Amino acid sequence: MLLQLRAALFLGLLNTTDNGSRSAHIFAVEFDTLLNADFHDISSNHVGVDVNSLRSVDAADAGYYDDGTGRFQSLSLVSRKAVQVWVDYDGGAAQVTVTMAPLGVPRPKTPLLQTAVDLSGVVQGAAYVGFTSATGVLFSRHFVAGWSFALDGPAPALHVAALPALPRAGPKPRSKVLQIVLPIASVTLLFAVGVSICALVRRRIKYAELHEDWEVALGTHRFSYRELFHATKGFGDKRLLGVGGFGSVYKGVLRKSGMEVAVKKVSHEPKHGVKELVTEVSSIGRLRHRNLVQLLGYCRRKGELLLVYDYMPNGSLDKYLYDRSKDTLDWPQRFHIIRGVASGLLYLHEDWEQVVIHRDVKASNVLLDAEMNGRLGDFGLARLYDHGTDAHTTLVVGTMGYLAPELGRTGKATPATDVFSFGAFLLEVTCGRRPIGEDEHKNRVVLVDWVAEHWRRGSIMDAADKMIPNGFDPDEITLVLKLGLMCSHPLPNARPSMRQVIQYLDGDTLLPNLSPTSLNFTMLRMCGSGTDFNQNLMSSVSFASLGAVSDFSGGR
Repeated sequence: MLLQLRAALFLGLLNTTDNGSRSAHIFAVEFDTLLNADFHDISSNHVGVDVNSLRSVDAADAGYYDDGTGRFQSLSLVSRKAVQVWVDYDGGAAQVTVTMAPLGVPRPKTPLLQTAVDLSGVVQGAAYVGFTSATGVLFSRHFVAGWSFALDGPAPALHVAALPALPRAGPKPRSKVLQIVLPIASVTLLFAVGVSICALVRRRIKYAELHEDWEVALGTHRFSYRELFHATKGFGDKRLLGVGGFGSVYKGVLRKSGMEVAVKKVSHEPKHGVKELVTEVSSIGRLRHRNLVQLLGYCRRKGELLLVYDYMPNGSLDKYLYDRSKDTLDWPQRFHIIRGVASGLLYLHEDWEQVVIHRDVKASNVLLDAEMNGRLGDFGLARLYDHGTDAHTTLVVGTMGYLAPELGRTGKATPATDVFSFGAFLLEVTCGRRPIGEDEHKNRVVLVDWVAEHWRRGSIMDAADKMIPNGFDPDEITLVLKLGLMCSHPLPNARPSMRQVIQYLDGDTLLPNLSPTSLNFTMLRMCGSGTDFNQNLMSSVSFASLGAVSDFSGGR
């Protein structure tokens, strides 16, 4: 700021009643040309730093230190010579620095004043920034020819050549219009500065994020919250794609690239292990397969994690199975989707650097891209561990009807539990029915038992979805239904691996001869002989088969 200064009494900031009061919330840098003993002024030509009082916490005679000689050069505050002043505050160091020099002289390296002042308790919330002084015949006039202000960084440099010239010293008649307009303009300017500061503070709060040093090492792309906020139109209802037990999903369009994305907002608490969660998200973000929904990056705010995925324009598979307003999928489309999901699971279980257990394979988590390719998504429950080691998770999560029976006994998710869910998925896609539903008499129907019953009767084709258009291969549908039952076997060791599933689907290996009676859940009653294993296993049977397990996914 450029100053032509004069003496002042209380500078229009304080009075005899609030001078020195902490409630004043005043911070000022004074340029004083009056020696006032009441305020312990050091001279009649000094610069002081004031906090809630006109008694300065630190002061120095007006002047500057020459960079060439290092000598102090005095400056008169009533000389009518233009002076340039720099005032900086370092919040981290709680330090105020004041530097001054004649106009045209570069900013001296040595400041005039540098003193410790903690403004955190002085400036609270919105604050006014500006200039003030006392008026009267005893004091010469002063002028502010230009100023600049900035938060979180140095203020822009002044364009000295564009600054107005100082007005003449003699009195000049002022029109009545100026007498009215000038005060209004001054108040308006002060109000505008205050509003700008308030808007800046609110803007920073609105787009605030959480950043921690350990996130840098992850290497995962991090989106700014501002970018995702604008991409989703402020996470408005018109951009909402769906709501599940773990968060809401919104469609977004990135401004810079125009790319369509899906943004999932997941709530979390610090006690739930944020670092572990973000590290796992980073690992999942490195998965690359044509039948997996690609995780593009994330953003983190207080209590909230935002995951950014590729946008799948055709939505989730379950809508095509159960929403009759949509076009019915023919069998070649369904088989292509089944084959793609199987390929994605094989990649997760065996072909990536770690074993990834999805833990929530179902039709609603299979998304369809523009070419109707099936892509397995929603890795919110996924867990990773190294090849050759055992999974450590003991929390039973997933969706009713897709949970393997052994989860009720061990609580450990394994590739075999994903295979069980995939078996339920095979039957769901082929039959057009949910794993657990009701018949016309409101009786509970377990899909795997219902299909096995049709097989025992020699009418397995009757289990296929009646809405599948003609032109399908009965042998192919029969293969998928039997494979679904095989993957749904109550005993994990009897289920095929995903590599074997691919071989069966591709016809590289013939499906083994199976007895339909061995695949009914009731056969578990004959497993074991009065052991704890039998008791626990039967408990898990009643959970998985009779639907007593809560839907932890919330039907995502």
